[in-house]
Amino acid sequence: MPKAPPDSMQHHLGVRLNSRAKERWQQLARVDVRFRTGFAYVSGELKDGDQVPLFRLPFTGVLHTWGFASYLASRGTYRDNSLPTGLPFGSPEDCLDCACYLYLSDQPA
Repeated sequence: MPKAPPDSMQHHLGVRLNSRAKERWQQLARVDVRFRTGFAYVSGELKDGDQVPLFRLPFTGVLHTWGFASYLASRGTYRDNSLPTGLPFGSPEDCLDCACYLYLSDQPA
């Protein structure tokens, strides 16, 4: 079973994602990250309080590189996916941007 990242890494991931959301995705009030068996589940809280599941990050063992699985609203599940770079992994910020382009818009509010 995959291991979860250390507590310090979990905290740092949340800080990075919230910082990116603040600078680029003003539709989001904040980003929530929860950890379970080697995965970080990321959802966005909209300004009106609604929660939007965005993506799942499989822990690769490296702080700056995570796998990427987008949330499929039509199925209520996650699917491994590639980022616009063509790679199935990238920075947390790249993963957030990709998911927000899909679920929010390509223009910040």
